[in-house]
Amino acid sequence: MSECHLCLLGLIALSSLLTGISGEDDVHVFISSGEDVRLPCNNAPNNALPRCNSTTWNYNRHSETVELISLGIKRKDTERQKRLSLGSDCSLKIRNISTEDYGSYTCQQWTGVDGKPLRPDAGVYLHVLHVSQTQISSDLSVSLFCRLYSYPRVSCDEWISSEGIHLFWVNRAGVKLNISDSRYQRSSSSDLCIISLTTTLLNEDHNREWRCNVTQGDKVKASAKFTVESSGEKTSPLSVLDSHNVNIKDCLCQKLRN
Repeated sequence: MSECHLCLLGLIALSSLLTGISGEDDVHVFISSGEDVRLPCNNAPNNALPRCNSTTWNYNRHSETVELISLGIKRKDTERQKRLSLGSDCSLKIRNISTEDYGSYTCQQWTGVDGKPLRPDAGVYLHVLHVSQTQISSDLSVSLFCRLYSYPRVSCDEWISSEGIHLFWVNRAGVKLNISDSRYQRSSSSDLCIISLTTTLLNEDHNREWRCNVTQGDKVKASAKFTVESSGEKTSPLSVLDSHNVNIKDCLCQKLRN
């Protein structure tokens, strides 16, 4: 199958998911890494006591299903178990979201009789926005990278054309950075949903907060903040402040040493 065919299939799948064709209860949640999130369970019973003893939460991203919650009880054999909790409304709460958490989550209700489901499954698709930086060079040049970890995996071009999802950098006032400002150089990846921002730090940039937004229409879905620490003096390079680095040229993600 050609690459164009694969892109088209991915776009059709994304449109189906976001418009609810794949399931009337499917929802999409956007969150910034490091924050806490609540994934709603839209098929939770209203009058069962205890309410969540029929609830099971599953996670899937690599065609492998992992059971996180089993009939209201948190599984202890998962990597996420210390960060998970079940809300009184049967929602799934995840603390300190990381880029490893993006993917598909499914809330199920079981009767416990003959293994039959009580209600149709309710799907939640979690998308994680993450900002990282390169090492600050001796001339105080730094590059920031903002990536939207989306499921199913699609490019920014597909997000824009199908659902009006945009990824961009904003200034301190929350206004999109002026593309004519020569101080900033920007680039993006047509494969992964990544945008970069390269600049030379000034004295007033010490402890400045940089922000990347993902929007749908005129609504901000998530905002990732990042603070670059620099004395504003041309000294030896500072250590990397984040363990993730993105190479825009070949669209690969690699780990940097802390």
